[in-house]
Amino acid sequence: FFLSLKLEKKTKGKLQKQICQVVLDHFEKQYTAELGDAWSSVRDVLTSPWCWQHALLLNRFSQCPGLESSLAEQGYHPAFPAALPYLPAAFRCYIRRTPGRFPAEKHQPGKLKGYYLLNAASLLPVLALEVKDGEDVLDLCAAPGGKSVAILQCACPGHFHCNEYDDLRSRWLEQTIESFIPDALINLIMVSKLDGRQIGDLQPEFYDKVLVDAPCSNDRSWLFSADPQQAVLRLMQRKELSSLQFQLLSSAIKALRPGGSLVYSTCTLSKAENSDVINLILSSCRNVMPVDISEMARGVSQEFTFLGGTQRHELLVLPEKGRAWGPMYVAKLKKMSST
Repeated sequence: FFLSLKLEKKTKGKLQKQICQVVLDHFEKQYTAELGDAWSSVRDVLTSPWCWQHALLLNRFSQCPGLESSLAEQGYHPAFPAALPYLPAAFRCYIRRTPGRFPAEKHQPGKLKGYYLLNAASLLPVLALEVKDGEDVLDLCAAPGGKSVAILQCACPGHFHCNEYDDLRSRWLEQTIESFIPDALINLIMVSKLDGRQIGDLQPEFYDKVLVDAPCSNDRSWLFSADPQQAVLRLMQRKELSSLQFQLLSSAIKALRPGGSLVYSTCTLSKAENSDVINLILSSCRNVMPVDISEMARGVSQEFTFLGGTQRHELLVLPEKGRAWGPMYVAKLKKMSST
């Protein structure tokens, strides 16, 4: 026990040193104004990596005998209740209330991994998208690939297009797909490195479902920027992100068939990158309607804490101790028929 306490102190000291003060100061000002009283408990979680939690998304394409019973012995339980409006039987995710990380599996060419470690909140955009077998699906900003893998745990799309503009991240995406998806299915997947802002013009009205997991200010990782100068640069460029997000969303709407739906998500608390972007799209695109996702939010409210006062078509997961998931913003829109 004393050894683990000592280790925890050592880890705390190590991690404490790495918090980037310039980012924390910036967040302090912005999020106190935007989140009010909720910010202090969120800040406590974001600045304390030893209380972060990890979920396991099981891979339906890989048999791991005994994995589920072993997880149950270690206090893990299914993350999503069967009562959700959309929860395919093959979609299995395990979490536990206590922090700590299940060992990651190494990449082995030719061998599929049994599970994907992730922040459980990042599965909410996938569940909100409600992909059905045979649909044409676009994951517009797909790296590192966790959401693409999760979509394939839910359904078998007719055509699945995973796009990642950044070269390094695109290679990471390809490796993720190789690690989780059997060759027979990989043939259904097209991985591209296009500028997401152009896909709508290149493939107008081609997709039934589009996921826009947009580049954003990643609150968790930005707080631990090792290089203060890079952090200052990031904070200066932060103002330009909402314009990029708006352009990506506009492109996604063009790529959608009439009647198709899209989900927009980020891993930031920032209002400018979340509801402001969605409100701008809703006011500037007359053929787009918000879709109510409050039933899904109610269904998972035991495991996730949400910011109050949001619209019915959006949710914002706030990390708190014991439920350290998020930040994750999710909004759902539908493209109306052109008539």
